[in-house]
Amino acid sequence: MERIWAVGAMSGTSMDGVDTAELFTDGSEIFAFGEARYRPYTESERAVLRAAMGKWQGDPGVAEAADVVEAAHIEALRPHGEKLIGFHGQTLAHAPGAQGTHQAGSGDVLAEALGAPVVWDFRTADVGLGGQGAPLAPAFHFACARWIGATAPLVFLNLGGVANLTWLDPRGDQMDAPGAMLAFDTGPANAPLDDLVRSATGASYDADGHLAADGRCYTALSEAVMEHRFFGDLPPKSLDRNELSRVLEPITTLPLADALTTLADVVGRSVARGLAFCPEMPAQVLVAGGGRQNPTLMAALNAHISCPVNPVETVDLDGDMLEAQAFAYLAVRVKAGLPTSFPGTTGVGASVGGGRISRPAANV
Repeated sequence: MERIWAVGAMSGTSMDGVDTAELFTDGSEIFAFGEARYRPYTESERAVLRAAMGKWQGDPGVAEAADVVEAAHIEALRPHGEKLIGFHGQTLAHAPGAQGTHQAGSGDVLAEALGAPVVWDFRTADVGLGGQGAPLAPAFHFACARWIGATAPLVFLNLGGVANLTWLDPRGDQMDAPGAMLAFDTGPANAPLDDLVRSATGASYDADGHLAADGRCYTALSEAVMEHRFFGDLPPKSLDRNELSRVLEPITTLPLADALTTLADVVGRSVARGLAFCPEMPAQVLVAGGGRQNPTLMAALNAHISCPVNPVETVDLDGDMLEAQAFAYLAVRVKAGLPTSFPGTTGVGASVGGGRISRPAANV
């Protein structure tokens, strides 16, 4: 397969901004990591996006959110030149099995503005065939495990707005082999903590976990959250950003530091519960996403998980850019006609190649 440079763009449910990262790959192996950039959303842009959360195509505010997403991505991607682009868009609503999944932003708009082919709409095909539409990064995680030379089962854990894990066994050559991968959302991560900090202080998040550092964990409230049916459901499964808001509400009434510490404990417990569904305990858990920079969250993970838990930087990967790199990788897989999701990662009936490609009019 052809080796090419691609650039992936990701704006997650934490709505902090747009990550872009370059990758040299053939859609199977990783050959090199390239330039990475970050373009934060302004507070006014975040306000537009927050107002559209939970909404679907045609609802009030959705067109304005799409305009924000497209403009921010065009600005973030322009310095990367005319490489193949993997564009995730901004998830506004996710309800597989019901209304589907909704990511704001058009690949057509980006292709015309940037003069480059854009792979986008990665989730719709999977959801249409009965999959959860998430998580999509596992194929890239498998390639990363091979890149770092892993020789035993391990877990990649992403702590974005929602937490998701990929358990994989790198000892085989094929990511779509039975038993090679299992992936699913484990529960909330940064989203409820960020929302609470924003409402209480106006800050976007608890920088370095300072606010939570002196908090007390209300164990009974944390344990009560774990009684929600989501945590007992067998994977694959996925979670909308605000799906557990009601069950988390008793925690949010605590003093701020205590609430943040208790929410962190929920994250630790839910990831540990997720690991119980894996075929075997991993040799290690490698953590990516903004949550790995919160010592209280990391302490909660270590308190509830029996194997080593470390940031992905310990194996020379970039925890801020892993998801953007994943969409560069997936873009090349789509271009090559390779599957992007699998029965063990999204619950789809068979391996599926998601995504569609938009090209500038001059190149069609």
